[in-house]
Amino acid sequence: MRKNSTKNRRVNQEVARELSTIIRELKDPRIAVMTSVTEALVAPDLKTCKVYISVLGNEKEQADTMKGIESAKGFIRHELAVRLNMRNTPELTFVEDRSIERGAEMSKLIDEVRRRDEESHHA
Repeated sequence: MRKNSTKNRRVNQEVARELSTIIRELKDPRIAVMTSVTEALVAPDLKTCKVYISVLGNEKEQADTMKGIESAKGFIRHELAVRLNMRNTPELTFVEDRSIERGAEMSKLIDEVRRRDEESHHA
């Protein structure tokens, strides 16, 4: 299967959707409420999957959430196998995704620059 084939994209989307549901259902108090799967990249051979996790919260909440997810990795993989009838259930690697957080920071900076620009034009 080619890396960006239609089948691979569908597998990535389906895995991301199921993982998002599974993580939301976890009862671990360490996992923040505002946790989402931003992307799942399944290798073409279906043996590995890199899962990008976004956590809205402070540093401690982010670290705790990643620890909680990491400790539930076996359960999450088992649930994925039960829910998706795949030839192989990929080995999961969780990566913290801070792109949403960086985007919000950039948006705030842009708003600040616009506000200053408007103030200098009105002065």
